[in-house]
Amino acid sequence: MNEIEMNKKRILDSLKGGLIVSCQVQKDDPIYTDDIVAIMAKAAKWGGAVGLRANSPEQIRLIRETVPDLPVIGLYKVWHDDTDVFITPTMKEVREVWQAGAQIIALDCTSQITHEKTVAWDLLPQVKKEIPEAIIFADVSNYEEAKHAVENGADIIGPTLYGYTAQTKDIELPDLREFARMCRDFGDKAFMVMEGHIYSPEDAVKCLYLGADAVVVGSAITRPHLTTKRFVDLMSGYQDNWREAERAKH
Repeated sequence: MNEIEMNKKRILDSLKGGLIVSCQVQKDDPIYTDDIVAIMAKAAKWGGAVGLRANSPEQIRLIRETVPDLPVIGLYKVWHDDTDVFITPTMKEVREVWQAGAQIIALDCTSQITHEKTVAWDLLPQVKKEIPEAIIFADVSNYEEAKHAVENGADIIGPTLYGYTAQTKDIELPDLREFARMCRDFGDKAFMVMEGHIYSPEDAVKCLYLGADAVVVGSAITRPHLTTKRFVDLMSGYQDNWREAERAKH
């Protein structure tokens, strides 16, 4: 095992069995302040999180400065009206995420077509070639995309985009059966992370029993306005679907 592989293994081993907290905020969120992600990151570390997930070079740098001893999964959300691909869609965003200090780079590894008219998952081998030191987190929406990501060398697989593609956009709950199938078939080839639609500690524990190596939780911990909206929507008989707010382009 060379030095690069040893470093990757060290980082992944540090995440094993733990909670990764997604510390993200958009400027139109009601909780936005310039330092809110740093506060989120400090709170996550205090609570025992083993890693963090962050969006945009600016917020990645702030989190790395504030909590330098926790691994950061970095991504860069870029929205376009002609595609649902928005997570680190091109090499430009990949380079910026890496230069900002993220040890792990999250990519859209679905079969969707990007704004640039490429297939999203085609970016994965390009990143591995240009930045071999990076740990690649493949955000997928189904089993087939997970299989493709594993075959193309992704280090981490997570169903992050389940609910964010045209085929899954009306789905509200995690597909634990499909995730368990991914863990069973790919768990010896990649680090399996459950991300998306996890709203309670009990659900996170279920995912560990199903084969998850770690669990990412975001909105339920760091976005109180969405947690509030979820309660209100349920209590009012779903007159207004909170998921539309969570999936909104910014």
